Amino acid sequence: MSSVDTMDDEDTFKILIATDIHLGYLEKDAIRGNDSFNTLDEILKCAKTNQVDFILLGGDLFHDNKPSRRCLHSCITMLRKYCMGDTPINFNILSDQAVNFNTTQFPWVNYQDENLNISIPAFSIHGNHDDPTGAEGLCALDLLSASGLVNHFGHSQSVERIEISPILMQKGNTKIALFGLGSIPDERLYRMFVNNQVTMLRPKEDQDEWFNLFTIHQNRSKHGPTNYIPEQFLDEFIDLVVWGHEHECLITPARNEQQLFYVTQPGSSVATSLSPGEATKKHIGLLRVNGRKMNLQKIPLKTVRQFFIQDVVLNDYEDHFTSDTPQVTKKVEDLCYAKVTEMLNEAERERLGCPLTPEKPLIRLRVDYTGGFDTFNTSRFSQKFVDRVANPKDIIHFLRHREQKESIKDEVNVDYGKLIKNTAVEGLRVEDMVKEYFKATEQTVQLSLLTEQGMGKAIQEFVEKDEKDAIEELINYQLEKTRLHLQSRAVTTEQDIDTEIQRFRDSKKNTTEEENEIKEAFNRAKAHRLERGGNEPVDFDMSNDLALDSDEGSAPMPPPTRGRGRGGRGRGGRGRGRGATASEPKPAGRGRSQKSSASTQSRSIIQAFQASSQRSSRAADEVTIDDSDEDMPVTKATRPPSRSASSSSSFTKFSSQSQSQASKGVAFDDSDDDEDPFKGPSHRSRR
Repeated sequence: MSSVDTMDDEDTFKILIATDIHLGYLEKDAIRGNDSFNTLDEILKCAKTNQVDFILLGGDLFHDNKPSRRCLHSCITMLRKYCMGDTPINFNILSDQAVNFNTTQFPWVNYQDENLNISIPAFSIHGNHDDPTGAEGLCALDLLSASGLVNHFGHSQSVERIEISPILMQKGNTKIALFGLGSIPDERLYRMFVNNQVTMLRPKEDQDEWFNLFTIHQNRSKHGPTNYIPEQFLDEFIDLVVWGHEHECLITPARNEQQLFYVTQPGSSVATSLSPGEATKKHIGLLRVNGRKMNLQKIPLKTVRQFFIQDVVLNDYEDHFTSDTPQVTKKVEDLCYAKVTEMLNEAERERLGCPLTPEKPLIRLRVDYTGGFDTFNTSRFSQKFVDRVANPKDIIHFLRHREQKESIKDEVNVDYGKLIKNTAVEGLRVEDMVKEYFKATEQTVQLSLLTEQGMGKAIQEFVEKDEKDAIEELINYQLEKTRLHLQSRAVTTEQDIDTEIQRFRDSKKNTTEEENEIKEAFNRAKAHRLERGGNEPVDFDMSNDLALDSDEGSAPMPPPTRGRGRGGRGRGGRGRGRGATASEPKPAGRGRSQKSSASTQSRSIIQAFQASSQRSSRAADEVTIDDSDEDMPVTKATRPPSRSASSSSSFTKFSSQSQSQASKGVAFDDSDDDEDPFKGPSHRSRR
């Protein structure tokens, strides 16, 4: 089966795969408001033209958790137009559908509903933008599921343990086991994988005959120690992973040499940020599966708005001007004008012969003005291209490297150039920068009592939400907890105190107890602000703030609530009221007054965190952050030992860290490229 034509028979599944459609993105924008709707229409039309068996969506169908009426109406209209009809369905569902579709009162696939006439079934997991919320744990996909237009699967209702039961499909002699896992906060899911709390169920019989297809919506690139899901966490028996959430289009399947499966990353269907990853040409995939062989055909999207991005480093133009050149700002502006004009001309050439492509492209010019150069008026500059560019307000983005200053007494010497890189800082959170800071500093100034995660979140609350008491309350709260712990242990000697403090701190790292402590400290800070007459804040939600959105478009905050916040997605009421007996935060006595050097360093850190808002604003003027979303390499993760498999009525449980696996016997064919990296023998052996 080396060609597509020979694979199109009664035994071949034809599946259209797409992820991150973000329907409704900028729907109120006069120029870009219809982009996401036009692209979804093109995707569904492509599915109908190619007569696919079903559509597989990898999450983030909607951009907002609560899509507008216009957005829902347009989505329902298009699904009804392209997915309903008299075309017969040529595959069967063999698994227990009540388990597969457990979020609806109609627990069966929509094309088997006697009241509906479906020609192209659509299967979708939820993403982090349209994830389930509220006490009922519902999302926008559940509305489409209840109406019979989309089959929502991959929703795990437990926060303690996840069991992924596949949808078993058969067409002729080809069998597909479709696994799905909707978006879960990355740090929580990472911890569950490490603790062997994620299990994938497999059929007991004829396991080698199934083509195992897995759809996931998580961070693939590493944004922090646990803010991603390493590919090595996934089970070895998987044949192909459809990875959502990452917006860069890397749809050509990449082989994981350790797990011996392939990963395809279709990317987003609309550019939601002006970063290099979004500038890659957008594609969807037409996947053909016959037995244990597959072929993935890349289909370029024609309705996607063009996006061009360039970097300009002014220090590289020493032959033309320097920072001391007379009227250098005018010369820099002329250079930028020439670069933008060049990108517009390139966009016009590429658009020839493509009437579906929007007329006005997206243009981003990132200007590095390090070295004493001044910025010019970007608003006045943008007026020159207001009729030719879709984003006239943000064409130019100025950035510069932070200049090294002379070391000051009692200040830790840290190379911030290594911590904050202009090519990879966009999307980096404050708490991640705090963790990187303490990683880079010497061991003598490591936090010995407070946790990096708590301190990072406190600084994030201070910076992003202007919660001025967050840092102080967290420090006081954790000091008080440590003091009570030492008293309960009856520790007296200085050496025992140091050892017990370190043990107590390490025992709370990345646990629910630590998260509850942080939440309680923030609630105290908000209560103090309200006592002083502050505005009503939005409740802190631990279940949602851990997810790092790599597409740079943050999901809307839920409305202010009391208690658990996100309802079904919350962690319950276990953390509420922890330490409630402490009426007021007491001055901390660490029991380490003998170590003057360590105390001095600790005090300097705390004083730095308690600096005034004027100092924060001054620092903001000194640092310019680039908007690059360059992926950081995924590191190899240590895999815990596997558990023994247990049996159920029709499935065999496999831990997500299982090691033993027979030869997979999957062959890959991609006739779209001249050099075929996916072809393989009918059986392949492990190395």
